[in-house]
Amino acid sequence: MQLRHVINLHKGSTPLMVAGLMVAYGNATLGPWVYLALHGTYGLIWLLKDAIFPDRQWQQPIAWPMAVVGFLTLGLYWLAPFLLIRSGMVPPLPLVAAAIACNILGVFLHFGSDAQKHFTLQVRQGLITEGFFARSRNTNYLGELLIYLSFALLAMHWLPYLVLAGFGLGVFLPNMLRKDASLSRYPEFEAYRARSGLLLPRLRASGDA
Repeated sequence: MQLRHVINLHKGSTPLMVAGLMVAYGNATLGPWVYLALHGTYGLIWLLKDAIFPDRQWQQPIAWPMAVVGFLTLGLYWLAPFLLIRSGMVPPLPLVAAAIACNILGVFLHFGSDAQKHFTLQVRQGLITEGFFARSRNTNYLGELLIYLSFALLAMHWLPYLVLAGFGLGVFLPNMLRKDASLSRYPEFEAYRARSGLLLPRLRASGDA
């Protein structure tokens, strides 16, 4: 079993989980439907991405016990729809609009940058310093954080923000730092780092007037 199988199972079962919660709590109001559309579509796009331009870091073998732990850990992301649907609260329309806008931007950055990285590395190896990565070295992670931020917004509860912070600090940040350490072997990396941000785009390179 590979790590991507665990991730794909979680992403693919998310629409079923959200729909099941809607049935279990008898809640088919605006919020759950919008949540189902956003998170369900995200899961579908992830599966398409894995089929079209897979990420090699998720292809590492994983033992069954770790696979179970990994799936349960990813299950923390289901707290957002659970809290939203159980509460019966209807998100105000401005909040719904903000969540949709945040989700669209996140999907664009996440999958667009992953596609650029995948197909560029098929042509040439080395640093990718243009396009999505011109001003941010981890545009894909920035996009993913925005996607899950949109889900937290809809939940209208502090707990999904805590889960997002936990994944950000416990998973995303270490991965970004390991990536920087790996890319530092290229002579041109220091110049690239000076004009790009670790996560947020750097609009002005270090030393610019």
